[in-house]
Amino acid sequence: MKRINALTIAGTDPSGGAGIQADLKAFSALAAYGTSVITALVAQNTCGVQSVYRIEPAFVDAQLNSVLSDVRIDTAKIGMLAETAIVQLVAHRLKQAAIPFVVLDTVMVAKSGDALLSPDAIASVRELLLPQVSLITPNLPEAAALLECAPAHNEEVMLKQGEALLTLGCQAVLMKGGHLSDRESPDWLITRSGAERFSAPRVNTRHTHGTGCSLSAALAALRPRCADWAETLREAKGWLQQALVQADTLEVGRGIGPVHHFHRWW
Repeated sequence: MKRINALTIAGTDPSGGAGIQADLKAFSALAAYGTSVITALVAQNTCGVQSVYRIEPAFVDAQLNSVLSDVRIDTAKIGMLAETAIVQLVAHRLKQAAIPFVVLDTVMVAKSGDALLSPDAIASVRELLLPQVSLITPNLPEAAALLECAPAHNEEVMLKQGEALLTLGCQAVLMKGGHLSDRESPDWLITRSGAERFSAPRVNTRHTHGTGCSLSAALAALRPRCADWAETLREAKGWLQQALVQADTLEVGRGIGPVHHFHRWW
């Protein structure tokens, strides 16, 4: 089996738990070689976001050109895009690159509640990116923002919103149910051939920083070796579940700490 080259397009996290740093850890943990394009420099830690320095779109484009002109990219994960101009250029580059699998993590708000995507960029994500990606992975507030409606309050509404997102052009939708108050955390994978429910017991830990980044990166890393998105999701959720179970063994920060990406080795 050939080696997998994976690309992440996202913002940074100097504390190492989310963003580019989390993506590269997830890639490495799941046997994919990681490359990266940085869209924003984010001063953040386990306690919150302190500042965001947006990269000029022309330099984001230069980074994309550096990677795509030289490295075969088998799979990609897109995270924080910050602003409309970056959404537009990434959408343009995707048309040219023909990457087999593209996972879009619709990053809008950090775990701390800080905004990571300008409001006017949400429409560009909906109109330009969704029709080009293989899978989107919104949580319930993000799905609601994309659909311009209220967040789902139960699984029935959650499933309907996932089906509505599918009509916007993406190939598959993973609706993440972590914001529901159930004892388990239900996810719905919706494709053009149907919907499938995935669930896992909630892990009793406050260390969940970067969970969404890590899951979407894991999905991107694993998809080239799996038969379909359902198999990919089962493997990714199994890895992430243990990363959450082992999160308390790390000693990172005073706030919402990171998951343990390398729990299989440390």
